[in-house]
Amino acid sequence: MNKVCVVTGAGGVLCSAFAKDMAKAGYAVALLDINEEAAQKYADEIVAEGGVAKAYKTNVLDREAIEAVHAQVVADLGKCSVLINGAGGNNPRATTTHEYYEEGDIDRDDITTFFNLDKSGFDFVFDLNIKGVLLPTQVFAQDMIGGEGCSIINISSMNAYTPLTKIPAYSAAKAGISNFTQWLAVHFAKSGIRVNAIAPGFFATNQNRALLFNEDGTPTARTGKILAATPMGRFGEAEELLGALRFLTTPAESAVVTGIVLPVDGGFSAYSGV
Repeated sequence: MNKVCVVTGAGGVLCSAFAKDMAKAGYAVALLDINEEAAQKYADEIVAEGGVAKAYKTNVLDREAIEAVHAQVVADLGKCSVLINGAGGNNPRATTTHEYYEEGDIDRDDITTFFNLDKSGFDFVFDLNIKGVLLPTQVFAQDMIGGEGCSIINISSMNAYTPLTKIPAYSAAKAGISNFTQWLAVHFAKSGIRVNAIAPGFFATNQNRALLFNEDGTPTARTGKILAATPMGRFGEAEELLGALRFLTTPAESAVVTGIVLPVDGGFSAYSGV
């Protein structure tokens, strides 16, 4: 079995943890990120711990750039056997100021309302999360056809189950990821590739820190609502996603598991609020 793992968005908190864990499992890891410096930092940490890793600057929305990186990965490490599509996220331009419509919102231009939501911001978030899975999969899945032990892991979200307020583009895109995961699982079911997704609950990352904590480090009102709706009453740690990752990428444990979206959420998706 060829043991090369490609991780997109590998410069982030969660995906760097994925990359490190796959290296510990014996994979040569390609860390792809538009922020090459961040990816290189984590690649260096893997190498320092005795693993094999290389960082690659990659725009997951540029098919030609992905193809060029793919050629480099194959030359440096070999053909991809596991692809973790971790690139994604929200953007302030696609985030409304209010949770609910308030009187007068339709005419305001001093805040972001549903009615003046920036189309380019919406496009960016939707493209990053949907096409940022489509394009790397189109390129790297070619390595896996007819192989053994090959799998693709997508990153869904609690938003895919029930949309959170303020972030309509991200919510819609992550619902799309869950659906696309199922589509891919069926499409590749006879080709030796399993396709699954992990749906993290609430983890403090660089992308969402401003939504969760004030500048002085105290929790925001949104954090209070999140934790009140999470039966375990706390945020998850990146390392707490790794059990799900190992299960889904280990053929001996999940050989006939494909097309699922696995929540890792402290009970958030099961809680009615009552």
